Amino acid sequence: MSSKPEIDPQTRTELEAAAFRTLVDHLRQRTDVQNIDLMNLAGFCRNCLSKWYRAAAEEKGLDLDYEGAREIVYGEPYSSWKAQHQAEASPEQKAAFDAAAKH
Repeated sequence: MSSKPEIDPQTRTELEAAAFRTLVDHLRQRTDVQNIDLMNLAGFCRNCLSKWYRAAAEEKGLDLDYEGAREIVYGEPYSSWKAQHQAEASPEQKAAFDAAAKH
C-alpha cells in the first residue's frame, strides 16, 4: 500500500514545476529521440509541450508566442534544433503516426 502525503497547493505547484523542468531537460539531452517517435509512443512531443506552455502563459496574461515557447522547451530556436537533430521520418514512423491519428 502506498503512502500519499497531504500536499499544499504551493508545494504541489513547486513539485510539478520541478518535474516539468526535469522532463524538458531530459528531452533536451535526448536529441536522438525524434518527435514522431514520442508522438507514436506517448501521444505527445516537444511541440505539444510548447503549445501547453504557451497556453498556460496565455492564461496568466503573458504574451508568449509559439516560437518563444518552443525555444523554452527546445533550449534553442526550433529552426536550429531541427537543422541539427531532426531526421526525416521513415515510412514506418509515418505509417504508425497516421494509424494513431485515426484513433
